[in-house]
Amino acid sequence: MVNPQKIDRRAVLRGVCGATLALPVLEAMGQEVASETPRRFCAAYTANGMALPRAANKIDEWNWFPQVEGKEFQFGKSTQPLEPFRDSLSFMGGLYHPNGVKADPHVCSDMWLTGAPLHDPEPGKYNSVGLDQVVALHTKRFCRQPSLVLSIDAGTGFLSRTGTIAYNLEGNPIPAENNPRRVFNRLFRGDRSSMESEREMLKRKIKLVDAVLENARSLNQRLGQSDRNTMDQYLTSLSEVESRLQTSEQWIDIPIKPQNYDHLDLEITNEDEPAVYYQNMFDLIALAFDADITRSVAFMLNREDGMGISDTFPLKLGLTRTHHNLSHAGDKNGQLEFAKYDLFLSEQLAYFFKKLESFEDQHGSLMDNTITLFGSGASTTHYPKNLPTLIAGGKNMGLEHGVYWRQGDTRMSNVHLSILRALEIEMESFADSTGVLDDSIFTKS
Repeated sequence: MVNPQKIDRRAVLRGVCGATLALPVLEAMGQEVASETPRRFCAAYTANGMALPRAANKIDEWNWFPQVEGKEFQFGKSTQPLEPFRDSLSFMGGLYHPNGVKADPHVCSDMWLTGAPLHDPEPGKYNSVGLDQVVALHTKRFCRQPSLVLSIDAGTGFLSRTGTIAYNLEGNPIPAENNPRRVFNRLFRGDRSSMESEREMLKRKIKLVDAVLENARSLNQRLGQSDRNTMDQYLTSLSEVESRLQTSEQWIDIPIKPQNYDHLDLEITNEDEPAVYYQNMFDLIALAFDADITRSVAFMLNREDGMGISDTFPLKLGLTRTHHNLSHAGDKNGQLEFAKYDLFLSEQLAYFFKKLESFEDQHGSLMDNTITLFGSGASTTHYPKNLPTLIAGGKNMGLEHGVYWRQGDTRMSNVHLSILRALEIEMESFADSTGVLDDSIFTKS
């Protein structure tokens, strides 16, 4: 008997946005493909840039970027907590979005994962699809949840002051969740009764929206752009809920991997101690990755321009000014405090990386099989070039770390494309990319 010809593991179908969609895992592809270790992506964003102190203040050791490029770099004081992970992370310098230079600097979080021309959007559109959602599009067939979208304030915020960094295929903002209890229930408590209850509530909301839209059609000329945007965002929110429910229902009879949740504090809120809040959110991300509930996460740690509760976090840590205020500081004390808030964020990242390393995967740890992109949409004081960027993990995807990489001015979208290729998502381009990064930490892109 002749054995059927083995299908190439990179077999693809032409898909959305010029992307190619990998085929579902088939027996004909071979057992080694069916048992491949998941490739995951996490984007973690902080607003208002990082501390890059003025030379006149003589506190260069507090600069977020290392002072020396290449493998000989040394961690500054604000990134010192990350030193134990030196071999699993790299600093990336000189990155920028060409469209960011042309746009209102307050929209930098909106375009961080999209690179969209927000200064000159297409008629009827504002943004374009984000990197995390492209990852979700290609990995959702493996997961209970296509993606997990988190932020410090939840919801979507509003244009130029968003409360989310995730944008769907149509470029609409995806509402984020910020409540650990609700995140946990969504990820780990998806029983039939709770799904039926949520679906009934969704049906009632959709029915109400349909009635409102029917009445609004005759009044469309009277609706302002703000009202139309509000309705669009609400409809997007309902659509995301419906899509998530449909996916979850397909997995309802498949048990979740047994895990220990005793260390979680699900009653914590963003009004409590910032470190405890962040660590619980990072715990939930790590648990979701470990159980393969999702392979795409976007987490907005802080909002731009003094928006939301996170602006007060420096005050809760004993510093004397709010986050946005510190980002504009030019004096030595102000810039030092800004750097100390960077130090706090580095401690939270270190906690997350340690957690990822503690989970054993099929091959290596979660850290080895997860690419984490951390950074901001501005360097400092809303300046849209030399975006502070750190990439961690992904050793099993060909990333070679332990370097401060910089090659002049480099498009952020080229980094995005390199990440997609490392995840084995075969796209020819992303946003305004011109290619993958050459001679960089990405060795298989």
